Amino acid sequence: MAKIKVKPWDVAKYLTTPEKIAGYLQAAFEDGDLRVILKAIDNVARAHGVRKIAKNAHLGETTLYKALHEDSHPEFETILKVLTAAGMGMTVKPLARKATQ
Repeated sequence: MAKIKVKPWDVAKYLTTPEKIAGYLQAAFEDGDLRVILKAIDNVARAHGVRKIAKNAHLGETTLYKALHEDSHPEFETILKVLTAAGMGMTVKPLARKATQ
């Protein structure tokens, strides 16, 4: 039987347009898990180039890596800087009301 080579799937390679990035980040924020959100932002930073994002966000690369680690709790300002450096903004919308309310 022939061996099958499997390469790890890297979402950052598919985040090629602002629309794809926005949809990806929106899904992460809707999930609500901080680790999922940080991983999504990390993937977006990798898609753009971590060095470029760090420079545009006025952060060191090491600081950016630490801020986006899944166990970190970055300041909101840092998240905003990184999203802005990636050409993204944030909006707020009301949550859907549950039928039991």
